[in-house]
Amino acid sequence: MLLPVTFVLPPTTSLIMLAGIYYGAQYGGSTTSILVNIPGELGAVMTCIDGYQMARQGRAGPALVVSAIGSFFAGTVATVILAMFAPPLAEVALKFGPAEYFSLMVFGLVAAVVLAHGSLIKAIAMVFLGLLLGLVGTDVNSGVMRYTFGILELAEGISFVGLAMGVFGITEIITNLEFKEAREVFINKLGNLMPSKEDFKRMWAPILRGTAIGSALGILPGGGALLGSFGAYALEKKVSKYRNELGKGAIEGVAAPEAANNAGAQTSFIPMLTLGIPSNAMMALMIEALMIQGIAPGPMVMSQRPELFWGLIASMWIGNLMLVVLNLPMIGM
Repeated sequence: MLLPVTFVLPPTTSLIMLAGIYYGAQYGGSTTSILVNIPGELGAVMTCIDGYQMARQGRAGPALVVSAIGSFFAGTVATVILAMFAPPLAEVALKFGPAEYFSLMVFGLVAAVVLAHGSLIKAIAMVFLGLLLGLVGTDVNSGVMRYTFGILELAEGISFVGLAMGVFGITEIITNLEFKEAREVFINKLGNLMPSKEDFKRMWAPILRGTAIGSALGILPGGGALLGSFGAYALEKKVSKYRNELGKGAIEGVAAPEAANNAGAQTSFIPMLTLGIPSNAMMALMIEALMIQGIAPGPMVMSQRPELFWGLIASMWIGNLMLVVLNLPMIGM
């Protein structure tokens, strides 16, 4: 919605604003997931499972605090990874040819299928559907229009904003109109916000595992916050000592996906800035914002526009700190 604002802002400011909205949504998405079982953001879907159960048990406060701590820790680590590994990756990217880009894309698509939650056939079908939608538009090499059916508006491909509005916006409105489900909303004052000693003891291993898997998946094309949170929850089901409690209000079910979605959100800037490849839908919008400013994302951004890259890094440090300051004192409200 705020993409048009970038027309009148400097490039660095535009990117910082959009980035703040993106990783800020990862923080905020957990609040409604925990309190009313509605994910405020796609990456917070997995938080609903155990976060909402904790809220039903009167432990909404500790769930929100653990979510904020996990998010802050993962965001800080991911920012360090971005600062350390994006410059050398940009040098490698300069040596990339068509074969390497093709292999990287295939790797990202395969990873998306492998880590998809639910039916494998549906995951493969969605990957192929995405590829088919990507074919619409003008061929780069020949200039021939493909699958436009004579509609000039499709010459530049299917508008991502239109597609996103259709998939996420319009369908959500229609679904809510059709299915009027009863929702439990916790309107009573939250009690003790601080997690217990047992909670602190149990949350650090899932936060570390979530940060690791979220950071790794964020770098992959087709990865990002959503796959990170699903992958982290799946990992906890396999390796956690308390795996039997998952789904019933386990602190691990909040700590791991919340750390993963924040780590994934921030490391997904690496392929976007260094290779010009969006790892998810939001990164595609950020590429669009840069192209509005006449900047082509790719390896040369690091050398030609260093203020863009390091300005983004600095803003992430400030942003992560501000989100904790905003979230923790305002949990009671």
